[in-house]
Amino acid sequence: SSFHSPTYYSILLTAPFTIMPSDKQMPQYSEKYFDDTYEYRHVVLPPDMAKLLPKNRLLTEAEWRGLGVQQSRGWVHYAIHRPEPHIMLYRRTLNYGQAQA
Repeated sequence: SSFHSPTYYSILLTAPFTIMPSDKQMPQYSEKYFDDTYEYRHVVLPPDMAKLLPKNRLLTEAEWRGLGVQQSRGWVHYAIHRPEPHIMLYRRTLNYGQAQA
């Protein structure tokens, strides 16, 4: 499958400049895929971020955002892919934004 990273990433430092990290240092986001109930996506974490994942439990939104995963509202970390725990699996209900209006 093909992965893409969001358009702009930067790390702001105390110095008056911005560093643009390479794609290897940033999460890689899949395209969305669907079934009759949910839309799904997966996020592949780089090794330095993956080391911070807790073992054997799902992350809350505050926790995965704290790791640096960036996505719109409504996504839930719903499963752990045991063979590759650095691949985070997310889902949200279809038409999430419309249901919130």
